[in-house]
Amino acid sequence: QLQLVESGGGLVQPGGSLRLSCAASGFTQSRYAIGWFRQAPGKEREGVACISSSGAVTNYADSVKGRFTISRDNAKNTVYLQMNSLEAEDTSVYYCAAGSCARKITTRSFDSWGQGTQVTVSA
Repeated sequence: QLQLVESGGGLVQPGGSLRLSCAASGFTQSRYAIGWFRQAPGKEREGVACISSSGAVTNYADSVKGRFTISRDNAKNTVYLQMNSLEAEDTSVYYCAAGSCARKITTRSFDSWGQGTQVTVSA
């Protein structure tokens, strides 16, 4: 059974940075594209970034381009999301999932969701 576990969330001030991790168990993560999503209270889950199985292709939502970087270490079976210049609007629960990475990052292309990690950006 595919399992993904997110970690690294927390409370950070505006302009600060966090690095989220998405660790896989029960499968070889390198066989799958991985996506990061976020969901704020009362809002739909939205795609943030995704990375192909090899790591050669990455896609980002316009709202995070230039601030967030997705990467993967297949030897560690882990995908990362480096988040810089954080804004209050980035406050959400962040999820990772396995699936297919396309320019438009949609939940329909992903499954095997993790439980999420809370990111709060506040002074």
